[in-house]
Amino acid sequence: MTGISPTDSVMAIRNAILQKNAALRDVAQTGNAGGATGAGATQGTPPGGFTEALNSALNQVNGLQNQAGEAAAAFERGETTDIAAVMLAKQQASVSFEATLQVRNKLLSAYKDIMSMPV
Repeated sequence: MTGISPTDSVMAIRNAILQKNAALRDVAQTGNAGGATGAGATQGTPPGGFTEALNSALNQVNGLQNQAGEAAAAFERGETTDIAAVMLAKQQASVSFEATLQVRNKLLSAYKDIMSMPV
């Protein structure tokens, strides 16, 4: 298992969203006075930013789901008898997937709100 828990990944995504939100607020407050077109806002994405955090979280959720599937298959084959470990792996995968789904829903909602704003 990796050293970063699914909760840490979700919190990292949340922090990245909050940072982007603050940056967008700053651009909106200063950009309206100057009549900027917004082309410069996409140039300053730092390495290791939101996209990397999101990709990392998705890869981690995928890894947890793969581990849960492998644990279930090993239990079905009789290679392990620890049902508690199998159920724990399945629950970890389920919770991390649900958290990722909620983040996706919030991002989609924010995107829709931004797209419905008058220009």
